[in-house]
Amino acid sequence: MTEAPKVQPRNPLHGLTLEAIILALVEGYGWAGLAERIPVRCFTLDPSVASSLKFLRKTPWARDKVEGLYLFMLRDLKRRS
Repeated sequence: MTEAPKVQPRNPLHGLTLEAIILALVEGYGWAGLAERIPVRCFTLDPSVASSLKFLRKTPWARDKVEGLYLFMLRDLKRRS
């Protein structure tokens, strides 16, 4: 018997894929801005969504930084509107 997925209404990352987060960050900051904020090779040298996904799925600390930057971007956008 499988459990129903828990609803997390206050978690802004709930239901988002890592790809969607990367695409939103690239749209908001561009690859150069993203590399400036999180200086990892997948953002600085020949950046692509595919290379970023591959790296971030294997590297928990980098994924945490990306998710944190995404949350910061959401707060910043909310504050501006």
